[in-house]
Amino acid sequence: MAIIDTMRRDIGRLRPPGWATFGRWLKRHMPTGLFTRSVLIVIIPMLLLQTVVAAVFMERHWRLVTERLSQAVTRDIAAIIEIIRIYPPASGDYSEIIRIARDKLSLTLLVEPGGQLPPPRSKPFFSILDDFLADQINQQIRLPFWIDTVGDSRLVEIRIQLDDKVLRFFTVRNQTYASNTHIFLVWMFGTSLLLIGISILFLRGQIRPILALANAAENFGKGQRMQDPFVPRGADEIRRAGIAFIQMRERIERQMEQRTAMLTGISHDLRTILTRFKLQLALARDNPDLAGMSADVDDMQSMLEGYLAFARGEAEEDFGELRLSELLEKIEMDFALHGKTMTYSIDGEDLLSVRPNAFMRLVGNLAANSQRYASHLHVDARHSAKWLTLVFDDDGPGIPEQSREDVFKPFFRLDEARNLNASGTGLGLAIVRDIARGHGGNVTLSDSPRGGLRAVVRVPA
Repeated sequence: MAIIDTMRRDIGRLRPPGWATFGRWLKRHMPTGLFTRSVLIVIIPMLLLQTVVAAVFMERHWRLVTERLSQAVTRDIAAIIEIIRIYPPASGDYSEIIRIARDKLSLTLLVEPGGQLPPPRSKPFFSILDDFLADQINQQIRLPFWIDTVGDSRLVEIRIQLDDKVLRFFTVRNQTYASNTHIFLVWMFGTSLLLIGISILFLRGQIRPILALANAAENFGKGQRMQDPFVPRGADEIRRAGIAFIQMRERIERQMEQRTAMLTGISHDLRTILTRFKLQLALARDNPDLAGMSADVDDMQSMLEGYLAFARGEAEEDFGELRLSELLEKIEMDFALHGKTMTYSIDGEDLLSVRPNAFMRLVGNLAANSQRYASHLHVDARHSAKWLTLVFDDDGPGIPEQSREDVFKPFFRLDEARNLNASGTGLGLAIVRDIARGHGGNVTLSDSPRGGLRAVVRVPA
């Protein structure tokens, strides 16, 4: 192990100084979606390959072809100059030489007796044609010359100073310059775009089953039923993951059904016994020793109902629609009946897609806690496109910070805030968090600006 650690430290020291910074920058700016990353895996190597081909092969091919064409044109011009030198026309008529240059060599020749070369032009910033033509003229002709490769986009003009005259040669640019290289580039990039399009379609077909699996898992986690049943599709690995998810979902549903059936049986048996207790107490109402047992039986029944409701978790309820304003208005009226104040504000859509009974119980439990221990409650509801957030602020005694997670545990009760002899099971907040998580969200507690407790419920919209 010590040797491995030493090797890791040595490798770390060999990294460039900015490697860690570049890695963090790349991690922040890299896309997080699987589809986007897969597309980049296809596109980046293709772009790198095309860049290398264009920069190395095409550049060399371009220079080589241009050099050969410039060499051939310069050789033709040198041949015309040699003909004029060896066989100068006695009458000064160059028409026959001009004809030969035009018909046999595709060169246009103009002879200017007594002409002079114009002053040198500024060299183009990026033109290998000027370099190759100048080199070939210096090697083959060795006479003063002047070149114009930019004056006419279709022609190249070469002027040679020969004794007391200037020979002006015009040739088509394609004869001196590899101008059709772009055709190969167009085909290369066009084919690449076609291949990228095919790859994107293929990747989309592979990613779609993964997204369907993610949606099915998310809906199952929220307790929602999909309109279309999930069917495993795609590659073998994705199908195996989908089949494993379906089997897991079926096992969980069977366990929930078995637990619900067991709790239903327990509830029936215990209620039967409690009913017998009530009948016996009713018959023995005159016995002073049994006077307090009636209230204990009622408390036992209330606790039993709370336990069963918590164990069921409202899992059997389907999603439906609920108007938040109507729910909060009922709570406001209930507060007013008990001589306390409750206000609320709603920002966003009023209609919710939740389990109506479970969600009403969630809001009701939080409001009941505030009603019991505070005199004023304000509920701030914000319904955005993705999340529903409910903030409960009261002016009660609050909950100590070290106990804010413990209160969500079943049967946990605060000695400072509650009377152990009072009716209650210690399941109110546990049920609240269970319902919130059943909707795919959570509940957190913190200090309220009003001096009491703040409860924040956040569930997907």
